[in-house]
Amino acid sequence: MITNFFLSELNNHDVQELWFQQDGATCHTARATIDLLKDTFGDHLISRFGPVNWPPRSCDLTPLDYFLWGYVKSLVYADKPQTLDHLEDNIRRVIADIRPQMLEKVIENWTSRIGLHPSQPWQSYARNHI
Repeated sequence: MITNFFLSELNNHDVQELWFQQDGATCHTARATIDLLKDTFGDHLISRFGPVNWPPRSCDLTPLDYFLWGYVKSLVYADKPQTLDHLEDNIRRVIADIRPQMLEKVIENWTSRIGLHPSQPWQSYARNHI
């Protein structure tokens, strides 16, 4: 998927400031995969064995891992897509329908749980605690 689809799609976009993040699952961190990603993203790679190590059980990644992807998955599979085209259409539709207010609420809830005021940049917390 990375070589046959993802990298060719990147050529259609400006990726100067793009960071690639993947979890630390063993199947995602084969030497050939990590080498390919390092060649492509340099020091903008967050991954197990990458220049920026994947932070296991990191509180800054939890809202995405546990809420957003669960939410997206539940809607994508709600009508039990039977074809790849149907699945792709569902993914595009669900992602396009996510409103900024929902994402703001996720961050707001998360910051209140860890004791940050919503006006504080959560990224600074992440940088200091990863």
